[in-house]
Amino acid sequence: MRILVVEDEAKVASFIRRALEEESYAVDVCADGVQGLELAGADSYDLIVLDLMLPGLPGLDVLKGLRTQKIKTPVLILTARSQVDQKVKGLDAGADDYLTKPFAIEELLARVRVLLRRGSGEAAGVLQVDDLVLNPATREVTRAGQRIELTAKEYALLEYMMRNAGRVLTRPMIAEHVWNLDFDTFTNVIDVYVNYLRNKIDRGRERKLIQTVRGSGYTLKSESE
Repeated sequence: MRILVVEDEAKVASFIRRALEEESYAVDVCADGVQGLELAGADSYDLIVLDLMLPGLPGLDVLKGLRTQKIKTPVLILTARSQVDQKVKGLDAGADDYLTKPFAIEELLARVRVLLRRGSGEAAGVLQVDDLVLNPATREVTRAGQRIELTAKEYALLEYMMRNAGRVLTRPMIAEHVWNLDFDTFTNVIDVYVNYLRNKIDRGRERKLIQTVRGSGYTLKSESE
């Protein structure tokens, strides 16, 4: 899943980015409100982490701008402990949740998971397609009860495919949600990682879940669907 972090404090932004990337999210970071509004409007993000005290354009105005443009991406706002009125204004302007600085990274990650589930319409709990099960909370993946070990990027790709099970995912869509802005779309990296997943998920099994849609991309679904 792809997340935009709009935060002007370099240490805080780096802290958040590192924590999110360790959880296999694709992360873009910017340090001012003007660029944040431009990025959020031009690219498809699954979640935005937005500080309220920003140069260029205050976070509250960024949020209002997004909602005016009918951009419904979930927004988690970051506020200082003393900014109670800003929390209220942010929620009234369309924020989905808020987190007060300083915060524990475990709480940030938990709130991120909740908002991503809410944004995708997923119920709380595990993702399952056929006998393939992924638990976002523990990052455990099993098929027919057998645990499957994945790298961080393989996990990110599988989670995106499972959250969009049955849907044809083009290579640009996958690049947009699993990799970040620096990704070179002219490489065959996506095809390579899909093959990595196939070897771990489908190899030696009667029912193949990862399928190629010729000329379009890939889909993950039960063969019975």
